[in-house]
Amino acid sequence: MEGVVQTGTDASAFKECFSLTWKNPYVLRLAFSAGIGGLLFGYDTGVISGALLYIRDDFKSVDRQTVLQESIVSMAVAGAIIGAAVGGWMNDRFGRRMAILIADFLFFIGAVVMASAPNPALLIVGRVFVGLGVGMASMTSPLYISEASPAKIRGALVSTNGFLITGGQFLSYLINLAFTNAPGTWRWMLGIAGLPALLQFILMLLLPESPRWLFRKGREEEAKVILRKIYPADDVEKEIQDLKESVEAEIREEGSAKINMMKLLKTKTVRRGLIAGVGLQVFQQFVGINTVMYYSPTIVQLAGFASNKTALLLSLVTAGLNALGSIVSIYFIDRTGRKKLLLISLFGVAISLGLLAGVFHETTSHSPMVSRIQTSHFSNYTCPDYSSATNPGAWDCMKCLKASSPDCGFCASPTDKLLPGACLLSNDTVKDLCHDESRLWYTRGCPSKYGWLALVGLALYIIFFSPGMGTAPWIVNSEIYPLRFRGVCGGIAATANWISNLIVAQSFLSLTEAIGTSWT
Repeated sequence: MEGVVQTGTDASAFKECFSLTWKNPYVLRLAFSAGIGGLLFGYDTGVISGALLYIRDDFKSVDRQTVLQESIVSMAVAGAIIGAAVGGWMNDRFGRRMAILIADFLFFIGAVVMASAPNPALLIVGRVFVGLGVGMASMTSPLYISEASPAKIRGALVSTNGFLITGGQFLSYLINLAFTNAPGTWRWMLGIAGLPALLQFILMLLLPESPRWLFRKGREEEAKVILRKIYPADDVEKEIQDLKESVEAEIREEGSAKINMMKLLKTKTVRRGLIAGVGLQVFQQFVGINTVMYYSPTIVQLAGFASNKTALLLSLVTAGLNALGSIVSIYFIDRTGRKKLLLISLFGVAISLGLLAGVFHETTSHSPMVSRIQTSHFSNYTCPDYSSATNPGAWDCMKCLKASSPDCGFCASPTDKLLPGACLLSNDTVKDLCHDESRLWYTRGCPSKYGWLALVGLALYIIFFSPGMGTAPWIVNSEIYPLRFRGVCGGIAATANWISNLIVAQSFLSLTEAIGTSWT
């Protein structure tokens, strides 16, 4: 099939990719300019995880309602579903370059709206705009890179899009940390995302359209000019001829028929490609990666780390490992092959999630007890549910945090956080009183000696996920469809990814409340 990377045929693809820096910087410029779409995708995925901690502090309605927190996260995903679906049509109609420009515009508008949002409702509107841009960029960037790359290093260059996604996530955690003490914390975190969108918009104005799309539209001379810049002189004529023959063959095959779903499903190669492409995108989300990316600091707090800043700092480790894993993918994707890398990745992910489930089971079933003496020390702020309990001696930290009329928090012992502590009302006054006595204040998870094991589990999960399931689904979807169907099929697969993403993002916190962190 035209445009497919032959897996394993060139073990030096990784070295050749980096040799382009001095041999042909134009190809690298195309790849990284388009790859900023991946950076935006990653930044938005990562930044909300840290911003959410401070949005909860600013808007008490968000702190009290789990559904509202999930909506702030998942409305961007809902927007991305529409963006990915429309992006497929827009790619085929107006070209890859125009689709990226529109995505940048939407992302910039969304960033401005979020940064200035006076209430959760407008914040959600900004998230939808950002989601529209991210959805379009998520399927257009790897497609543009794939179609503007020499065949021998196509897999490695498309992997750079994966690296920029994870790099964007890592950057978002760094920026989250940088603004933890700044006035308007989360507004800076969300608003600064408009800058890379603006940069890519300017860069894409200076770059050409995909040569494959130009051939498809009969603009052969424009395509040849671009191909001569991409390929060495001794290869370019053969590539032009191969591409021309491929496009002509597809035009003859399609005749005057229009693309529709029945046509896609009746074409065996396309149908099999969609099963593989859509399947990989769905499973990428259902193994829980965006649970980790959207809620990583929250998961760290659930594991027993109290402060927002500590949670963000520890989450930076997972984001860094994710970026590192995507670099490893660039090396192995063309050498090892897509299928083997995916199988190794999925095996490791299953083991890591098993470890995390065990750790959270121990954390929740062995939390510190509530002490009547410690609680009476803050007599005016005792949790009402604890005061009226028939058997307060059986209360532990987890039972305290589950009290909901009103919400309660756990103030740890000043000598050892694992010793019995106080169950108190959850508000800013009590939080400050607790901190004034050099105690830790818990509202998400409880103190635990197993917290570090949760970090190990998260780290192992990312190490296994990132090189395989992290990048391979996007690479496979940029390769397996005939040119004529590539934009539409890529849009279908990206839409499937975002729908699966939405299901995970909208249900994670509710599931932790309903069935517990371990089972979730």
